[in-house]
Amino acid sequence: MQLKFIHKVSFDIHNNFLFPFSIGNHKMFDKFKEDKGGEMMEEENTNVSESVETSPSGESIIGIGELMGKRAKLEEAIDYVGLMIKNLKDKRTMLEKDIEEESVDIKNLKEKLQKVSEYIDEENRGIQELTDKRIKVENEADEVGVIINNLRDKLANIDTIVGEEGNRVKQIKESSDTLES
Repeated sequence: MQLKFIHKVSFDIHNNFLFPFSIGNHKMFDKFKEDKGGEMMEEENTNVSESVETSPSGESIIGIGELMGKRAKLEEAIDYVGLMIKNLKDKRTMLEKDIEEESVDIKNLKEKLQKVSEYIDEENRGIQELTDKRIKVENEADEVGVIINNLRDKLANIDTIVGEEGNRVKQIKESSDTLES
């Protein structure tokens, strides 16, 4: 009597990859599958199952065929995990590149903002200098105004004195004219 082992295998198709698993065993990686963006996500069960019956010739009764099937599944799982790791490394590399580009952009912006800040400081110093000059000119104008008022008062005094002296001279002339006549 010859024993035949029939091994049923079901296949799960995901992202154009064929993942075999035994019907009797739980699926190890069904929970985590890649979506199109490459992120690991939990996905609904969308497997296409086909039953394949194999009758290995030369298998022994101790289950070498099952052991070889498990080894093949483990190799495939390792390949899948390797692919996941490669995708994660690629993502990390892309993130590092993006972060470096952002860092350069931020450094450039920081330099530009520093220049703008220096310009603003320079303009503020210029405005302060102009304000100081304007205050100085206003003070000088006030001093000139005071001098003008003082000179006007002095001129008014002189005019008053000249007027008074002119009146005296007139009076003296009038009195000398009346004395002569």
